[in-house]
Amino acid sequence: MKRQWNQMAVLALALAPAVAAAQDFPAKPIRILVAFPAASTGDVIARVVGPKLSEGVGQPVIVENRGGAGGNIGAQVVAKAAPDGYTLLATSSAIAINVTLYKNPGFAAKDLVAVAHAGATPNMIFAHPSVPANNLQELFALAKTRPMSYASAGTGTGTQLMMEMLKKQAKADIVHVPFSPAAAVTAVVGDQASMGITSIPMPLAQVKGGKLRPIAVTTAKRVPGLPNVPTVAESGFPGFEDMTWFAFFLPAATPTAIVGRLNAELNRAMEQPEVKEKFATMNVEFSRTTPAEVADYVRKEIAKYARVIQETGAKAE
Repeated sequence: MKRQWNQMAVLALALAPAVAAAQDFPAKPIRILVAFPAASTGDVIARVVGPKLSEGVGQPVIVENRGGAGGNIGAQVVAKAAPDGYTLLATSSAIAINVTLYKNPGFAAKDLVAVAHAGATPNMIFAHPSVPANNLQELFALAKTRPMSYASAGTGTGTQLMMEMLKKQAKADIVHVPFSPAAAVTAVVGDQASMGITSIPMPLAQVKGGKLRPIAVTTAKRVPGLPNVPTVAESGFPGFEDMTWFAFFLPAATPTAIVGRLNAELNRAMEQPEVKEKFATMNVEFSRTTPAEVADYVRKEIAKYARVIQETGAKAE
């Protein structure tokens, strides 16, 4: 019995600093490192959520862009940061892709802990108005008669992998031209690429302005704001569904109490009317999640994309 009490005392002493840190958290500004460039969907989400998170925790929240290597740079920085809750990673489904796509992404899945889901957006396939195709079947049929190219948010991104899957199924040869998310849209508007695929917020204004033709969305059902745009599944690819998701992560050794506090505050921030309104204009679908739920989802996404990478033979740049 005495030995057990001694062991418990040692454990209590070991846990004391972590408990104290969690009780005092936060005592200084929090940084959100966005793994992608400014104006990307993930960046907009972080900058909309940041001020509301600041209100909840009572400390400034600073949003910084740490883009590069398909999202790996930001993940590397956060994975190596102090596990004290003051450095959050805002990233996308790219994190579930990169751990398989890159031989050495500079971090491992075990180096990060999931905190909260930050929404998901449908992806859209769109074309330059001069392309004589109004749907996906016509687009792929056209690609078999003349050279065509498609722009994406970069090599190894979820949108590029999904387009490669569709190309394979359609037996169509369309050259991939990688860009940043915003530049991919600009490239198609400028007719530098025949078509493109990105998350919906990126081309939405150009689609509504008539500068791009929407071809299909990647959701299971049509998008409410675009009722005349068919889904990929409706367009000859039954069961096809894919969305770009976003989430917040912390260094793996962050105390559970701090992870829980930030989960609660991030969920609260994303449920504020102003944030929900902005998300709606971007077609971002958000639902409250626990860290465990996000972690389980990410594990499944890693397995899904590992299969896609194997089937398409995709390689990092």
